[in-house]
Amino acid sequence: MKEFTGRAPMRSPGAPSHRREVEREFWKEIAKGLLPEEAANVVGASQAVGSRWFRHGGGMSPFDLKAFTGRYLSFPEREEIALLKAQGAGVRAIARSLGRSPSTISRELGRNAATRGGTLEYRASVAQWKAELVARRPKSAKLVDNPRLHAYVQDRLSDQITRPDGTVVPGPAAGAWTGRNKPHRKDRAWVRAWSPEQIANRLPVDFPDDQSMRISHEAIYQALYIEGRGALKRELILCLRTGRALRAPRARSTRKTWAHVTPEALISERPAEVEDRAVPGHWEGDLIIGLERSAIGTLVERTTRYTMLVHLPREEGWRHNQSVKNGPALAGYGAITMKNRLAETMSTLPEQLRRSVTWDRGKEMSAHAQFKIETGIPVFFADPHSPWQRATNENGNGLLRQYFPKGTDLSRWTAEDLEAVAHALNTRPRKCPVPGLMEALIPRKDESHGSTEEVPGGASGASDQDGRRAAA
Repeated sequence: MKEFTGRAPMRSPGAPSHRREVEREFWKEIAKGLLPEEAANVVGASQAVGSRWFRHGGGMSPFDLKAFTGRYLSFPEREEIALLKAQGAGVRAIARSLGRSPSTISRELGRNAATRGGTLEYRASVAQWKAELVARRPKSAKLVDNPRLHAYVQDRLSDQITRPDGTVVPGPAAGAWTGRNKPHRKDRAWVRAWSPEQIANRLPVDFPDDQSMRISHEAIYQALYIEGRGALKRELILCLRTGRALRAPRARSTRKTWAHVTPEALISERPAEVEDRAVPGHWEGDLIIGLERSAIGTLVERTTRYTMLVHLPREEGWRHNQSVKNGPALAGYGAITMKNRLAETMSTLPEQLRRSVTWDRGKEMSAHAQFKIETGIPVFFADPHSPWQRATNENGNGLLRQYFPKGTDLSRWTAEDLEAVAHALNTRPRKCPVPGLMEALIPRKDESHGSTEEVPGGASGASDQDGRRAAA
């Protein structure tokens, strides 16, 4: 076929692969802040392909993302050539239709035609594959061509630290690199760990007259992250401060971290009756966090300030087995566990006291839609960085810290213990009276007789006047 195409025989393309322009569009979506799976869906590739592109590129695009100049034929143009060719159009007719030179069309039909059947047959997919294959101009990395520069960079990244007298300090024993980020809460190797920017700016000082000893910090990053450069070993990323295995695009930081907050669950959609606290049954909730990922759920009713605590014990298997990737959350306040425990706690209330819940934007309430379906209680979320929109709950959490200080393990307390603490808060004297609707929920122990009875007139059992006097 060389006499027909002007090229030596080429290997079979095998299964059709995605065109480079598709991958280019994928990296443009990554630059916008999308995750690899999301970007793959946008360009019509599978999630596995998107993940592979992102992993092999180290989170960086392997080629320039600038728009095509139009100098070379695009895939849509090749499809048009294939259609016109099948209809029997000549070279000049195809060239006029595309606005190209006849010589361009002639070379395209000759060089990039499929030859498997022993004859020249033009197909757009095969032509695009051939054009991309011969268009690649691999350029060796600077660190590959300059061993002296390579040794300098690698030494500043990974060489061992020493005492002032030159004695090497081995540091802790670090585990082998697994291809993922730095190990969480485990020892890391003690190395010099200069940043690429420090290395690049130090080279002119150490080698003022040697222009070959120059490299940019971005070239060092690319040598570390992009697979196939062959310059620096990928495990040297552990010598960087972040220790991340893949680079994250800057636009990723602008992604919404509260994707579970839907428009209908915003606090602005909450009923107007919640604002003036005239109607009881509207609650505010949050978590108080303790040591070792322990937590207690807190609920405070806006009108009466009545407090309920949600017991969130750790799930079976916590810290006993190796963590399972994408497995259930075992800390006790995963989305499903939180939904179930909150539903159990609020099911003890009369129906007229279950009107709504306003929560912080924590991921523990990601299953709020299912919670609403099961209980009929709508959940609303406060605006970002606006704890004052849940002031009643924030004040209650401050009071609870007297019993559950920060830095303590909150999982050691039983549901009965939490009920006792909630009872202590609910039976304190308060400035605001408790409506009669809530009196049945607040049993009070009569101090003079030592028996438990329900005393009307407020959470403390006193009259409004006595409550104001006690508060004063």
